[in-house]
Amino acid sequence: MSAKPEAGEAGEAAKPAKSKKMLMIGLVAVLVLALGGGGAFFYISKQRAAAAEDGEDAAPAKAASHAGPKTAPAYLPLDNMVVNLSDPGGERVAQVGITFEVLDAHAVDTVKAFLPTIRSGVLMLISQRTAEELLTQEGKQKLAKDILREASLPFGGGEADGHGEGSAPVKKKKSDAKSGHGDLPVVGVLFSSFIVQ
Repeated sequence: MSAKPEAGEAGEAAKPAKSKKMLMIGLVAVLVLALGGGGAFFYISKQRAAAAEDGEDAAPAKAASHAGPKTAPAYLPLDNMVVNLSDPGGERVAQVGITFEVLDAHAVDTVKAFLPTIRSGVLMLISQRTAEELLTQEGKQKLAKDILREASLPFGGGEADGHGEGSAPVKKKKSDAKSGHGDLPVVGVLFSSFIVQ
């Protein structure tokens, strides 16, 4: 019978050893979590301090960049346009797909009311270009700026300059429209297709 108490003593000795292991594992887990939390706090504090050193001008820029994605941008796709270009002989054509980036869903309805006028102006703009102009990156960018100005005309924007030499005033008008966000509903021009034949 003395063998049974020895087995019992061994079982009782195993229980405290097992509970000590669990206690050690728990303490290690808590320590790892505390170190991880402290490291994350330290990293975030460093990021905030660096942002504060950049100055107050950087803070509004970050706030503005975070404010934009909260609302999904609204787009207004136009039907593809096939236009004769102003190349000698009149044999070259361009097929262009345009999508307007607008302020919001309400602005889509506003722009749709003026769409025939805007589309006619855009067709006239494209027809004044040559294939050589439209095949370059700079030509496409200039066309996008001119289309943005043309889309702003019915709403009182872009009228101060002509279609030719006044490219510097166009940039000012565009930046004013983007910063104001209240006056002009069309804020961007995107090409969905662009084929010159």
